[in-house]
Amino acid sequence: MTGALLTAERLDKTYGPTPALSGASLTIRAGEVVAVMGPSGSGKSTLLHCLAGIVRPDAGTITYDGRELTALSDGARSALRRTDFGFVFQFGQLVPELTCVENVALPLRLAGERRRSAEARAAEWLARLEVDDVAGKRPGEISGGQGQRVAVARSLVTAPRVLFADEPTGALDSLNGEKVMGLLTDAARDTGAAVVLVTHEARVAAYSDREIVVRDGRVRDTAVVA
Repeated sequence: MTGALLTAERLDKTYGPTPALSGASLTIRAGEVVAVMGPSGSGKSTLLHCLAGIVRPDAGTITYDGRELTALSDGARSALRRTDFGFVFQFGQLVPELTCVENVALPLRLAGERRRSAEARAAEWLARLEVDDVAGKRPGEISGGQGQRVAVARSLVTAPRVLFADEPTGALDSLNGEKVMGLLTDAARDTGAAVVLVTHEARVAAYSDREIVVRDGRVRDTAVVA
């Protein structure tokens, strides 16, 4: 792990009369896995969305790799999400009409890469996540655990510098959840990607290097996880 890659300082975000973030600050270093924990409604998903440039905070600053993310245009932030950030969501959000290899190749195709090259890289990631046997199947033809590993492969195929994972095992049983987390964190560490992992489960947070606890929109940085 090296220096600060992504830093948030005193973030505020309010939805109507309800404060979602209140003076939230944290630093993510390159190559580390950080678990963002807290009860439902604590603001942890809002924090992730702000860090990823999906939602603008009402106040405060976010700096990514020396650039102030909060000062960038919508287009510039969208470009960063295509090139530098990867995403894994609770239900995978695979495109049902595409095969698994086409789903993984999709970010590369959207960036202009030729189909043959993109699908070759996608196939390598499916093998790495141990789901190469489902490459030609569509999401509706595979299990939830397999689908989530396909989603992880899609998130990493562009070699992102930061991977945002929002409850990535929330829809899985404990066995599949452990498998997905092991493969996700191993792959991210191998590529040097930082991981921001939103979860309410201690067994999932155990895969992280450090835990951040969010309560009532405020952030508390805990001790490094052993």
